[in-house]
Amino acid sequence: MIEIEDAVIRRGDFTLTASLAVPAGQICAVIGPSGSGKSTLLEAVAGFLPLASGTIRVGGESIGDRPPADRPVTLLFQDNNLFPHLTVEANVGLGLRPSLALTPAEKRTVADVLGEVGLGALGQRRPAELSGGQRQRAALARALLRDRPALLLDEPLAALGPALRAEMLALIERSILPRGIAILMITHSPEDVRDIAHLVAFCDDGRIDGAHPAAPLLADPGPALAAYLGNQ
Repeated sequence: MIEIEDAVIRRGDFTLTASLAVPAGQICAVIGPSGSGKSTLLEAVAGFLPLASGTIRVGGESIGDRPPADRPVTLLFQDNNLFPHLTVEANVGLGLRPSLALTPAEKRTVADVLGEVGLGALGQRRPAELSGGQRQRAALARALLRDRPALLLDEPLAALGPALRAEMLALIERSILPRGIAILMITHSPEDVRDIAHLVAFCDDGRIDGAHPAAPLLADPGPALAAYLGNQ
């Protein structure tokens, strides 16, 4: 579970206050206007921004004072963050060992997860030789191998067309959620919220007041959320 309790996060003159909880095996969509604080939230959970006050816990353990490399989270950006000079296989293998000194068993694990995301025949290609959807699948494969209990998705599907977006959402449901990973996903797409999110956290003017069940919230949004959704 991801738990954010009375967190205050500052970036320059901007302040975000946030409280929410995401159970293991569920997706919380973080939505709201541009500049409202969505990415600020993910950067604080990942450890790139400090907490002014409050608590962030993953799996019941406070992580607010840990450096980014020591946090039990994986962060996936829109640009997939693959190394262009490495093969797909090597990029994914970084999820197991940053040194890439993989044992034969670990190499088989990499091959297995590439097959799971539909890239089994493309392990020796470079990222530039892949489509946008294939690059995102490779990034998700690396996230699977990192085996962290929390996954932070910063608009990872924004650059994909409708068909590839649907394919990636299905892959997340099929390959990531059954592992019991709690997911915070920033999105500007109401379709993403309706299709895959269990919970919704609405970020408005620097505030997030809880994560709420998606279906009833979308059926009866408050004025601010209704105004935001009406502009999508």
